[in-house]
Amino acid sequence: MNQLAQRTTGLVVVDVQVAFDEWEAAGRKRNNPDALGNIVSLLNAFRDNRMAIFHIRHASRSPNSGFAIDRPGFAVKAQAREQPGEPVIVKHVNSAFIGTDLEERLRQRGIQSIVIVGATTNHCVETTTRMAGNMGFDAKLVRDATWTFDRIGPDGDLHTAEQIHAMTLANLSGEFAEIVTTSNVIDSIGSAARIIDPAV
Repeated sequence: MNQLAQRTTGLVVVDVQVAFDEWEAAGRKRNNPDALGNIVSLLNAFRDNRMAIFHIRHASRSPNSGFAIDRPGFAVKAQAREQPGEPVIVKHVNSAFIGTDLEERLRQRGIQSIVIVGATTNHCVETTTRMAGNMGFDAKLVRDATWTFDRIGPDGDLHTAEQIHAMTLANLSGEFAEIVTTSNVIDSIGSAARIIDPAV
């Protein structure tokens, strides 16, 4: 992947919330068990390089949802908690752009490239990534820093999290986003920093 310019690249962290822990505790199977650790690594890299970070939270309007704003599941996972100065944007639908000021914030900061991580791959991450690409942002979806869960299809067939994740990446690749890894992003940031400041 090309180098990511520090001043024009932002990290968008989608829905890293406790409700997903509740899903797992209830027996739902997921993929990418190391995704949260990779998200933390990316957060650290962006913070170390003073790059923009935007945290997204899903607030369901269904009172029975684990993501309802007054339920414990709405809370962010502790490892991915925002730090002072990092905005938290609350959404009510799948896309982080609909009904929020995310696009305005990105434009105001001069962000051109968006690195997208979080959950779930085929719902809020995918929808946000598609819209980012359509809006003209250079979207980078980090394949090992997002995850999803097994699902039963309309015909009763079981689709594993791994299958769903892989197909989502295939659908998004090229037309909507570049599919990258955590190490790709961190290496790109490091290369950009060395060019800007040879002493680093």
